[in-house]
Amino acid sequence: MLRFIAWRLLAALPTLAVIITLAFFLLHAAPGGPFDADKAMVPEIRAVIEARYHLDESVPLQYLRYVGGIVRGDFGPSFQYQDTSVNELIAQGLPIDLTIGLLALLLALLLGVPLGMAAALRRNSLADRACTVLALLGLSLPVYVTAPLLILVFAVTLHWLPAGDWGEGAWRNLVLPVVALSLPYVAYIARLLRASLLEVLQAPYIRTAWAKGLPGSQVLWRHALRPAMLPLVAFLGPASVGVITGSIAIETSFGLPGLGRYFVDGAFNRDYTLVMGVTILYGVLIVLANLLADVLQAWLDPKVRL
Repeated sequence: MLRFIAWRLLAALPTLAVIITLAFFLLHAAPGGPFDADKAMVPEIRAVIEARYHLDESVPLQYLRYVGGIVRGDFGPSFQYQDTSVNELIAQGLPIDLTIGLLALLLALLLGVPLGMAAALRRNSLADRACTVLALLGLSLPVYVTAPLLILVFAVTLHWLPAGDWGEGAWRNLVLPVVALSLPYVAYIARLLRASLLEVLQAPYIRTAWAKGLPGSQVLWRHALRPAMLPLVAFLGPASVGVITGSIAIETSFGLPGLGRYFVDGAFNRDYTLVMGVTILYGVLIVLANLLADVLQAWLDPKVRL
């Protein structure tokens, strides 16, 4: 297993290199610059500013300098936020996204897995149809619709919870963002597990277990659920990155100072280093999440280990 993990990490290095290269040259190929939005500057002052950030060098030389900084773990200074490095901005926004995202993913699993199991075990029943309808609603309503609705009901009308703000991570401020972000994933997980479990329950070895007279709970928990979880584990790789990095709509609706806000502001202001830093961080998170999903699949399925 350790050899498998080490091999996957080594294989991810070329992927990250391609991401860094494409993002760097595409950003520099876009029209405009990080200081074009400022008032007209004296050419001498602009020259001094560009020399400070090495923007007066050729693009290939800037690329080599930037890659050298990444190797040292330095994403460089932000062009938009003066006297602030990209590392500092990531350190400010990432814990917020991690908190909201991990709680949303945990809530999605706690709700989606029982709903999917109930729908599969009671196929074509009222419970199955109710779960299907709820899942369709969760998939159909985007986050930028459900978030204002939750604010309107629970904050404005009932006054149970605050309408937004981070609030130093207080649980009352976390409830609505976590629920709004988790609802689509609850629907995905419920539908995915229902379809997978229905397929597994039709397998020959499951029919053999029933024919031997094994109790239904033993057939479900010992024989059916483990292989039925394989598609769900594969889905959790990209899903975990999606919820951890947060949603622009969630951060905008609830006033959260996460990475999404920095990324959008950096893109509009041509803050090359900030956009690059967040892009590289997302790429690393995707690689790690997919690696964790592959390890879980190998643990669940002996064929994957072989």
